[in-house]
Amino acid sequence: MSKMSTDFTRHVLNGPTMGTRWSALFHAVGQLDPAPIQAALQAAVDEVDGQMSTWKPDSDLMLLNTAPVGKWLAVPARLMDVLHLGLGIGRASGGAFDIGMGDAVRAWGFGPEAASPARIRAAMTAPREPAHDVLELDKAAGRVRKLAPMTLDLNGVAKGYGVDRLAETLMGLGINSGLVGIDGEMRALGLRPDGEPWTIAVEAPDPHRRTPHSILTLEGAAVATSGDYRHWVEVRGRRLSHTMNPRRGAPLVDAPASVTVVARSCAEADAWATALMVLGAEAGTKLARQHRLDALFLVRDAEARTRGLRVGRLFSEEPAAIASAEGS
Repeated sequence: MSKMSTDFTRHVLNGPTMGTRWSALFHAVGQLDPAPIQAALQAAVDEVDGQMSTWKPDSDLMLLNTAPVGKWLAVPARLMDVLHLGLGIGRASGGAFDIGMGDAVRAWGFGPEAASPARIRAAMTAPREPAHDVLELDKAAGRVRKLAPMTLDLNGVAKGYGVDRLAETLMGLGINSGLVGIDGEMRALGLRPDGEPWTIAVEAPDPHRRTPHSILTLEGAAVATSGDYRHWVEVRGRRLSHTMNPRRGAPLVDAPASVTVVARSCAEADAWATALMVLGAEAGTKLARQHRLDALFLVRDAEARTRGLRVGRLFSEEPAAIASAEGS
């Protein structure tokens, strides 16, 4: 006979990472000391941050950014995995997802320094080639080299990868059911103790309050959202998203309010959400269908009301899988 959910003890752990916090929710039978699990989860995200941060001058990513063009540089395996994924989605998205936008991100004030008009002009006028054309990976040897000047930034994928590392760490400890996340990027493992899928809210794109737009039920999948309502700069009274348009070297203009993607891994969901946000509703929905992605685009109309454009089996063909939190 299977154990009832009442036999389980609920554990909620969290800690700091990447300027925000990670979280882990799981249930365990009997007595369990959460301290070693807390330490293992913290170590997992610390490793990701230590390798991929643009805020730490000694991170492996920043060492790669300062390396001379043409010089091979050894990089750790986890950073290599994320670079490989980032370049792959860059190619698949036609350059909409580009990990080579670090100069623009910093210029517009989304890095350690304040926005700089001089750096903004430089970012917007700099000749650009997509990162997947000018970053060479030698995975067998664990090394990378730049074929042209570029500044890498992994903010569009690193948090998602951090969530995956939280999930992998839990599974490595024998915990195969739970919900982990970083700043709204989430991954569900298995089912809840009652045998039901995990429920996750898709946020309404409201910069003033956190309210759910709709509710997802997930099992063995991850979800990530890219939007314009949490991190932005204001220029001449206009709010500009932290997501960069690789063609302009500047924040997106007239983009969807948000794009949510469900995928096998949170890193994939994170990167694809950014790519589709850059492409916009029309081109983004077309590409999402081509790659058989599950995606939800929330688009504002002239009265600032949002409407949803749904792509994929989860959002379009199985309406029971997503329920409106607003009753509509």
